[in-house]
Amino acid sequence: MFRIGLDIGSTTVKTAVLDEDGNLIESSYERHNSDVTATLHGVLERLISVYSEFAITVTGSGGISVSERLGIPFVQEVIAGVEAIRKLIPETDVAIELGGEDAKITYLSDGVDQRMNGTCAGGTGAFIDQMAVLLDTDAQGLNELAKSATIIYPIASRCGVFAKSDIQPLINDGAKKSDIAASVFQSVVNQTISGLACGKPIRGKVAFLGGPLHFLSELGKRFTATLNPDKSIFPQNSQVFNAIGAAYLSEKKFTAAELKAAIISSSSVKVSEVTRLEPLFKSADELTEFRKRHDKNIPFADIKSHRGAAFLGIDAGSTTTKVALIDGEGRLLFSSYRSNSGDPLASVIDTVKQLYALLPDGAFIGYGTITGYGESLIKTALSLDNGEIETMAHLTAADSILPGVEFVLDIGGQDMKCLRVQDGVITDILLNEACSSGCGSFIETFARAIGTDAEGFAKLGLNATAPVDLGSRCTVFMNSRVKQAQKEGASVSDISAGLAYSVVKNALFKVIKLRDAKEMGNKIIVQGGTFLNESVLRAFELVSGRDVVCPNQAGLMGAYGAALISRNNYTGGVSTLKSLEELEKFRVIKSSKRCEKCGNHCLLTVSEFDDGRTFISNNRCERGGNAPERKVEKLPDMFEEKYKRLFAYYRPLAPEDAPRGVVGIPRVLNIYENYPFWFTFFTELGYSVKLSPRSSRDVYSRGIETMPSESVCYPAKIAHGHVQSLVNDGVKFIFYPCLPYERVEDKSADNHYNCPVVGSYPEVIRLNMRDEFVKNSVVFTAPVLPFASKRRMTARLCEEFPDIPKIKIRAAVGKAYAEQDRFSDWVRRTGERIVNKLDACGGHGIVLAGRPYHLDPEINHGVPQMINAYGFAVLTEDSVAHLARAPRPLRVVDQWTYHSRLYAAANFVRARDNLDLVQLNSFGCGLDAVTTDQVQELLEAANKVYTLLKVDEVSNLGAARIRFRSLMAVIKDRQAKNMHSVEPEPPQSRVLFTERMRDEKYNILAPQLSPYHMSLVQAAFIRLGYNVEVLPDSRDAVETGLKYVNNDACYPTIIVVGQIMSALLSGKYDLDRTAVTITQTGGGCRATNYIALIRRALKSAGMAHIPVISVSTGLEKNPGFKLTLPMIKTLANALLYGDLLMRCIYKVRPYELNAGETNALYGKWRRLLLDEFVKADVPVKKYCAQIVSEFGAIPVSDEQKPRVGIVGEILVKFHPLANNYAVELVEREGGEAVVPDLLDFFMYSLYNQTIKFELLDGKLMSKLGSDMGIGYLERLRKPMTDALRGTKFGTPTGIKELAERAEKITTLGTMVGEGWFLTAEMIELIDEGAPNIICMQPFACLPNHVTGKGVVKEIKRNYPQANIVAVDYDPGASEVNQINRIKLMMSVAHERIGTKRYAESAPLAEAASVADDES
Repeated sequence: MFRIGLDIGSTTVKTAVLDEDGNLIESSYERHNSDVTATLHGVLERLISVYSEFAITVTGSGGISVSERLGIPFVQEVIAGVEAIRKLIPETDVAIELGGEDAKITYLSDGVDQRMNGTCAGGTGAFIDQMAVLLDTDAQGLNELAKSATIIYPIASRCGVFAKSDIQPLINDGAKKSDIAASVFQSVVNQTISGLACGKPIRGKVAFLGGPLHFLSELGKRFTATLNPDKSIFPQNSQVFNAIGAAYLSEKKFTAAELKAAIISSSSVKVSEVTRLEPLFKSADELTEFRKRHDKNIPFADIKSHRGAAFLGIDAGSTTTKVALIDGEGRLLFSSYRSNSGDPLASVIDTVKQLYALLPDGAFIGYGTITGYGESLIKTALSLDNGEIETMAHLTAADSILPGVEFVLDIGGQDMKCLRVQDGVITDILLNEACSSGCGSFIETFARAIGTDAEGFAKLGLNATAPVDLGSRCTVFMNSRVKQAQKEGASVSDISAGLAYSVVKNALFKVIKLRDAKEMGNKIIVQGGTFLNESVLRAFELVSGRDVVCPNQAGLMGAYGAALISRNNYTGGVSTLKSLEELEKFRVIKSSKRCEKCGNHCLLTVSEFDDGRTFISNNRCERGGNAPERKVEKLPDMFEEKYKRLFAYYRPLAPEDAPRGVVGIPRVLNIYENYPFWFTFFTELGYSVKLSPRSSRDVYSRGIETMPSESVCYPAKIAHGHVQSLVNDGVKFIFYPCLPYERVEDKSADNHYNCPVVGSYPEVIRLNMRDEFVKNSVVFTAPVLPFASKRRMTARLCEEFPDIPKIKIRAAVGKAYAEQDRFSDWVRRTGERIVNKLDACGGHGIVLAGRPYHLDPEINHGVPQMINAYGFAVLTEDSVAHLARAPRPLRVVDQWTYHSRLYAAANFVRARDNLDLVQLNSFGCGLDAVTTDQVQELLEAANKVYTLLKVDEVSNLGAARIRFRSLMAVIKDRQAKNMHSVEPEPPQSRVLFTERMRDEKYNILAPQLSPYHMSLVQAAFIRLGYNVEVLPDSRDAVETGLKYVNNDACYPTIIVVGQIMSALLSGKYDLDRTAVTITQTGGGCRATNYIALIRRALKSAGMAHIPVISVSTGLEKNPGFKLTLPMIKTLANALLYGDLLMRCIYKVRPYELNAGETNALYGKWRRLLLDEFVKADVPVKKYCAQIVSEFGAIPVSDEQKPRVGIVGEILVKFHPLANNYAVELVEREGGEAVVPDLLDFFMYSLYNQTIKFELLDGKLMSKLGSDMGIGYLERLRKPMTDALRGTKFGTPTGIKELAERAEKITTLGTMVGEGWFLTAEMIELIDEGAPNIICMQPFACLPNHVTGKGVVKEIKRNYPQANIVAVDYDPGASEVNQINRIKLMMSVAHERIGTKRYAESAPLAEAASVADDES
């Protein structure tokens, strides 16, 4: 019997046919070009024409849908791959497989351990395809280029978007294509190791599998060179290895006739997960009218009849070159719009040559201006008269087409620029962040991927009947949605129109953050090459609800604006632009060299021109060359001064003079704040302090194998390299403390936390670099310390260093605090000195506000030097924060010390005309979802422009230069017009919920958290006199939430805000008799600020009068709402019943013999309890025994199923919408879901008071109060515990026992978010027979970097049976990847208990459980 394996991937369909002896007799590898259905049917038709009877199995990311439609068994692709490896290359220790959008690492020695990429497609085949487009080639062409490479540039491969931000400036600055190509392959290697290995080294014999590694030899060479394995295995047919594995596992027999019938019947089945949108045009007449309305031309004139001066404008964009030549009246004499084919300089020269050939006698170019990405290089190379920032060029053009323009939106290949204009002056500049998601290059890349061009692809969208909703988040998430839509058989035209909608939503809601179309004003112009796409233009009108002006030369507007600027600047004579003769002789020779003039050691690209001049690029500071011309003395750069004062100022003891030896301190995160303290402390104790080296890309790469989370911020990632550097240098004692709190600087602030990553990352290092420490006999100490309290700090350090006399430690601590104070005083005095100098001598200063660790040149990438080189003084936020207080009350909860400084600095800056603020923000910093909006509000209230620079592994300053030069243009314009900052209105107090509102039964809307619990909580509140309504689940809530929260907000924030705003906008409620409520813990993660984000959303929607009630102990008080003991008791009972019902349902439903019986019994109890809670408190002892008895009596099978624990961030864990109905998925896959009790989270919050008392500076009374609270809740829960004891449902574990279990793995000092409790839950699940765990977190959740992903390696070391998959949830992430990763975990779980290796999929259920329906 023949065995057939199908592998349906994100970009290809693979097949393998084996004979009875397991030999491969044929295989195929075909790109499906987005038409999965047609390609698959063609493949199957060919197979069934050859083979009449066979066994067949399907695998791959698209295989799930095929399994459901055709009834073919599905096997998870990693399982299939492992089967092929065991059969064909059994000596393999590690297998690395890259696919179109999937990447996997499988460890095979010491048991199978498998990893696959999460929400990100960075470092996969699709990523390589995107990068190839930038170099005007394909993947194979990229491979050929890489063969002659000599230099590797650092390129971020977190996703294609960030890589473009690195690659495009290299292209523009003239780097060799061969070097860029090899650098792309190296970035794929880096992403695979850091993003997938997640702390587990790749050693031994390594096999390389999948299409990209099969077809791209240079990619394989980069892997081999980096990993240096014992043996590199590149097996035959590696591109179809998973299909071969699926064939080996094929058991279910089909005849050709049966499969053909299944194909025919499946063609009529429609499965839809992706939402569909309105078509762009409902009729041909509508399209005709649309085109007529947008027929606005730039005025033209005939170049042949022109005489005298003409004015040149060049826009050297990221992917295209635009050239415009105009006469004195602004009429267009010549224009060109073309791809730069990866060489901007050559394309400009070619176009200018064409222009010279067309110029008649008597006509000449009087003046030339260049703008865009390639401005600096091309201005120098061609001797152009002038360079202009893009924003001013675009505004100039827009104002000429639409005089008095109020709103300009330009979307180019990688850039998005939005200008708000009032009376001809730019009042606000918005640019896309470090990310180019949703820009034109994404559409172009996708068009190429399906074998067409951007223009042809765009036209398809005009005729779409059901455009797919692809979200408005990052490009990789859009890719996932596209993949999902393809799986469902969406047409290419529907995808084209969906992408047009996505680009527009990204612009309006992510970049512009539009809440109301009226904000755009009346005169709106859209331009840029992307708007040449009629689908995008139409989508903009539909989404915004506004008619706009779009010139039919939309892509030319930057060049046209530059030409107008040339005309305006012209004073006579001929342009300095090189003549035609000079251009014919023009040559450029490119070389590279390492700059040694500062610690950055930049790899410079040197372009030598034929006339002897040179242009140097890729330099971070002016010392490398091409410094902007300055006519005044250099103003101070506080970043440079502070870095020297922080580190070079302190001279360590020589090792031979240090009686206690050497202590290593990594130069990372909070050490940038507290190094003076630690240096002094250890020096006084007799240690020689050794700092890790200055940060660099090389330092980063040293720690890449031990990073457990691919989405944590760069400042945290680089910490691994710093610690590894100390280990490599032979340091045997490394000290790096966890500091959950910083010292109190502003007593009026709400708290003084450090960020969850800063406060706890030493614990991640300890857990994930353990093997390095053991191998090198290193003692790594990461104690949790109370830095805010000198008394407690002294006591704790005495505990940590018991061998040192306490009197010495006390003395050392005293001197350390004194030195820390001296350093802080120096920072403040230096800030005052710079401000005074600006006041006395003139000049302008920029407060470059970020975190202490943004001082690191590798993290700030030379932004301070760039700003300083433009003639500005550069200050840090902590150098001026003491000169003003944050204006209170702030909208946000001011809970983090570093951010309190931001607010104070912003308040200082906004009162001064000679200062502006630029905020530095690291990609992945969730806290800045809160802080950036608040800082922006403070500045804009005083008529100041807010500028944000997002930094990450991307090291090129191209995008940062554009942003900063845009700010410079605004500053210059305002100075010329004598504009000043204004006195902001005083901050408004929050709206209170009054007793009158309670008595009048205001509707109080509460977001959904857990359907089993919240319906009972609602009933309890109603009895207590509060008209609470828990809001239902709604997919629309996610889309609404995206409009009203910051781009970096986590998924729970989006869902919570979205639920509330959807309800309020629905028209269902009287907005003058409605309030909103939400819990508020006061912890150090973003959850405490949900209340502030809700208020911001309300204000944006014109609903600021609606009160928001905090359900908390002491954070906010409202006269009409009081948290009383009877209320706590009633709510606790409601939660206990929810916990009990959830336990019983999840334990019984997977095994019930009569389908639906469990849900029916739940429905009965839910109705009974709702009725009773509305009337009176219902103690859990009243019904718990009966509930346990009745659920226990439901007839069940005795089959064994893998038990799967579900843990993670509280809302994602309990909210079915947020986790894409994970419980139902587990049950469909043949498992039993185990979800820990909700009440335990509140126990954990209480128990943290004990930990704060023991480890930090917590108060005894707080500890005693929490002990009483825990005791009270345990007494309430005791009847339930007694009823459950001895049953199959299991019993709750006490919080103290959970803490003891967690402490075996991690410190209890990690108390932010779910903190150590998340670790405790995972251990509890393993101990109780559920070693298979889905660890859920919102994408880039800060606490989960530490106690979720951060502890997985250590848990697996202590519990080898642990089978944990970490799954990220985000509004843009498709279910495809999530399901695939959970299926992998389930496949391993089934294999371990000897049940089925894979599940034969039933159709995916669209409906949620009865719990969700009835909620």
